[in-house]
Amino acid sequence: MARKLRAAVAGAGVFGGYHANKYKQAEAIEFVGIYDLEAARAEAAAEAAGTQGFAGDQWDDFIGQLDVLTVAVPAFAHAGVVKKALGAGVHVYVEKPLAISREDGQAVVALAAEKGLVLACGHQERAVFEAMGLYDVPERPVRLEAVRNGTASTRNLDVSVGLDLMIHDLDLGLTLAGRQAEAVTATARYRQDEGYKAVGADELRAEADFGGGFTAQFSASRMAEARERTMRLVYPSGEVFIDMLNRKFENHTPFALNPDFAEADIARDPLGTSVGRFLKAVRGEGRPLATGDEALLALELALRIDQAVL
Repeated sequence: MARKLRAAVAGAGVFGGYHANKYKQAEAIEFVGIYDLEAARAEAAAEAAGTQGFAGDQWDDFIGQLDVLTVAVPAFAHAGVVKKALGAGVHVYVEKPLAISREDGQAVVALAAEKGLVLACGHQERAVFEAMGLYDVPERPVRLEAVRNGTASTRNLDVSVGLDLMIHDLDLGLTLAGRQAEAVTATARYRQDEGYKAVGADELRAEADFGGGFTAQFSASRMAEARERTMRLVYPSGEVFIDMLNRKFENHTPFALNPDFAEADIARDPLGTSVGRFLKAVRGEGRPLATGDEALLALELALRIDQAVL
């Protein structure tokens, strides 16, 4: 039997807690602990997870115990923590976005390749597409229309709504296109509330041309009145409309998509699927749900949209 992988989480926030639970439930894993810059946060998260907390200058002791690390710190710090972990010889699963600049994204991908380490990214909604059977459709879409709206929140304000919310749909569009977008245009809106501070746009609408007759419209907001996550896919043979919040879809194509996709194991727990495939990849059994290289494509497209804002 293969030895247990020693796993841990960097980041004691909400997503850090989600990842801690997945490591606790995973087979052949020794869950070492949770690291955060703030000792109180680290200890509180560790106590909730039934593990050890590490903070501040304990990083070297923390990282030296590990085989794999989930990075769930704020987005602006992703690249720095990933580089430190890869530099210590640790395989990394980083929440999206991979980084907040193209240069940092390229740097972490290059470092993982140089070290021969697995670098995975949290584009977990690929598991839902896989469960539906959309990756087995023999036609390429000609049109994609995605809406991903969230209500006002104080979370993830260190990046634009493009890097926070829209990037999920950009990644899904890229998986269907099989190539980077050839051209993008975009418009934006910003919250004007007194005292509100955020990086980048709070609402984005973008058009992307992937070439070969495939175009896409992406819309995302973090100041909407209600949550909405929908996608319309137009194929030469018909259309598919997906309600991602309610896990339902309408299939008006001749393709045999899975109407019970929401009950499939990989779709019921996309995060667990994503973490599980990362761990298998570390053991040499397959590939991550989303690799660092693929996450870099989504990051680059999101940054192009941010820069294209009129």
